[in-house]
Amino acid sequence: MPAGKGGGRELNSEQREGQKINCFECRHFFITHEPAHPYGCQAMGFKSREMPSAAVVSSTGEACLVFESKGRPGSR
Repeated sequence: MPAGKGGGRELNSEQREGQKINCFECRHFFITHEPAHPYGCQAMGFKSREMPSAAVVSSTGEACLVFESKGRPGSR
């Protein structure tokens, strides 16, 4: 397996196109417990009222580029 591929858990640009990213399955996602900004992305360094992947799409027009699966045992 090539270095930096994360065992096939990262999405390439072709896989991202037309696919909604589920932040709950991303290792960078966190809950802030702040009512005004309940969700956050550690990789991109921001908190948001909406899901981070939706905030990225609305501000850049492109899908999230830093998604990494949590890779929990037993998940595929």
